[in-house]
Amino acid sequence: MFSKFAELAKTNIFGTPVSSASCAQANTTVETPTRKNSMLAVSEGDCCEFGSAKYYALCGLGGVLSCGLTHTAVVPLDLLKCRMQVDPKKYTSIFQAGKLTIKEDGGFHGLSRGWAPTAIGYSMQGLCKFGFYEVFKILYTNVIGEENAYLYRTALYLAASASAEFFADIALAPMEAVKVRIQTSPGFADNMRDGVSKLMKTEGLAGFYKGLSPLWMRQIPYTMMKFACFERTVELIYSNVVPKPRADCTKGEQLVVTFAAGYIAGVFCAVVSHPADTVVSKLNNDAGSTALSAAKELGMKGLWKGLGPRIVMIGTLTALQWFIYDSVKVALRLPRPPPPEMPKSLQTKMY
Repeated sequence: MFSKFAELAKTNIFGTPVSSASCAQANTTVETPTRKNSMLAVSEGDCCEFGSAKYYALCGLGGVLSCGLTHTAVVPLDLLKCRMQVDPKKYTSIFQAGKLTIKEDGGFHGLSRGWAPTAIGYSMQGLCKFGFYEVFKILYTNVIGEENAYLYRTALYLAASASAEFFADIALAPMEAVKVRIQTSPGFADNMRDGVSKLMKTEGLAGFYKGLSPLWMRQIPYTMMKFACFERTVELIYSNVVPKPRADCTKGEQLVVTFAAGYIAGVFCAVVSHPADTVVSKLNNDAGSTALSAAKELGMKGLWKGLGPRIVMIGTLTALQWFIYDSVKVALRLPRPPPPEMPKSLQTKMY
């Protein structure tokens, strides 16, 4: 699928490709007659062309690692958050929920319930989220033109991330359903294999996608905020905080900026998507409920239950995801364009 999109999205309006080594030493780009061709040229030290099928595939790999590893690492916090959401009377706070879970599940291993479907589901989600974001960002840029892409870049980030997350959630939904059941329904299943088998027997294939609509409601706004806020925060940090251009920064300094911007984006993401996240947890826990009935049962106060631990979890998670994703790009020598600059044609019109 990436290869088909690659034929449509092969230019970078946001700047000439910058190799992963460009922060440490000057980097020479192969000169070609036209702007479009120059974007396809492989900069010295880069492993592939910007916008090529290989580029998108490796971005997808970065997404697998960034989402799969981070979501699996915070399974204990996610488990407690889900239990607080579906049974707020029993699980009243993060610390009380932790103590009760350890007691009822026979030890600390109970905090790792649902790690397998989490690892698989969010790895698949990361593949589509980051891979397709790169695809759609370039594709939409080509559609509206470089001047509009610069002027309306926030809208461009929002549209590209929403499109990517639409497909990412289809990949995530089955494992998310199994994960929530394992974490919040006592006796449902002890592992992913039993959980998949039992869910198929009791609810059929539809049971795996029962939470897809509220998942879209949770994840699409979350991802739109995650990417748009991150992109603009990086731009602001380099223009207002960092005392030198990005090209003069070391790779380590660039990754520090990435982490800081990712954490800021993560806090906003948690707040925007939390009510829908609560509905997803409740919906996957109650076999006969719908998104509307779950929301009504929870009430306004219940919809915001567990926001504190989710801010900590999502803030850290988002920061680490961007850090890992950018680190993979550096390690694999993928083109890493600098923050967007105003096209010369637009500068001429405005000044």
